[in-house]
Amino acid sequence: MPSILTVDDSRPIRMIVAKAMAELGFVIGEAEDGNDGLKKLAERSYDLVILDVTMPNMDGPAMLGKMRELGNGTPVLMLTSESKTSIVAGLMKLGIKDYVLKPFKGDELRAKVLKALGLPAGYSAANPGGTSAVAKVDDGKLKVMVIDDMENVHKKLQSMMPESVALEVALTVAQGLALARGKKFRLLLVDAEIQPGGPSSLIKQLRLLQPDAGIWGMALRSANNVSKEMREIGFDDALLKPFTREAIEELIGQYMTMAENYVTAKEDLIQVAPFPGKEDKLERYFSKLTADLKSIVQKLGEACFEGAVLDATALTVLQPARVAKLLVETFQSAQQMGITLRLVATEDLLKAVRGFQETKDLRCFSSIEEARSQAA
Repeated sequence: MPSILTVDDSRPIRMIVAKAMAELGFVIGEAEDGNDGLKKLAERSYDLVILDVTMPNMDGPAMLGKMRELGNGTPVLMLTSESKTSIVAGLMKLGIKDYVLKPFKGDELRAKVLKALGLPAGYSAANPGGTSAVAKVDDGKLKVMVIDDMENVHKKLQSMMPESVALEVALTVAQGLALARGKKFRLLLVDAEIQPGGPSSLIKQLRLLQPDAGIWGMALRSANNVSKEMREIGFDDALLKPFTREAIEELIGQYMTMAENYVTAKEDLIQVAPFPGKEDKLERYFSKLTADLKSIVQKLGEACFEGAVLDATALTVLQPARVAKLLVETFQSAQQMGITLRLVATEDLLKAVRGFQETKDLRCFSSIEEARSQAA
């Protein structure tokens, strides 16, 4: 199985590369700069290094030069945002296999990696013959992953899940992240106490790896508002322990039916669709909308967009607190990906979010044209 080392000071870019390589079934290592990359190469051998040009401490060309001085001939694929012929020619003279120009897409990166490794187009570790770019299995079941360090929790959930669910289990955070890199899930159930110091960092990693998935915290019942506590941590909601069959069926039913498209995207323009249902369905609407927006932001980050316009003029203001939370989470996701979002909103939406501390200073534009002009 091929092994890849990605060296980049941008953690979101490293995670995007890692996810693309995991979809091919490759083993992936990560380093945050040239010094760290050389250390990783000293610890074990890799089949290919995906190396960013511009990094602090030691940049890509300096690391490559040091590799060759040490007699390390590992093939290198360079990532660069410079498209000038002189820059590209200079990189090629360094002895790299190829380069990938930012912004790039996952398909482009996978194709370049396979070419650099001398593997057929469409190769994957699960299908070395190369008949498909990524091995995919879709049996129509809802894909769910559980991360909990107690086997009894896994067994209990397995006994309660309907046949329409394909359940994967992980006993540790490392196992859960490995599964999240290699497979696509619709719902993640995470023990709220699985990680010392709290699950916030784990949630952020899972959001990047599984932008389309709902992420629910599993916590003990108490007199407190557990759902609120879980949302404040970063989960979408709470699944209470001990589990009940009714709660499981309601949760699974919610994600089985959440197929509506509440948001669309064309290049760097994201547009929210009007809420089509009754007010009692708003929580499901916001959960789906949150997941969809995070997914789109993830894809924009994968394509290395630096900015985007979020047209929220059709966003309902029936629940101002939920609207504010949605915007905060979306802007946080964009910030993590290095994307500057410009919000287009109505006066009613603006008034709705001004009453909350997190969104009172949120800058808004009255039209898509105005937002675009500010980015120019």
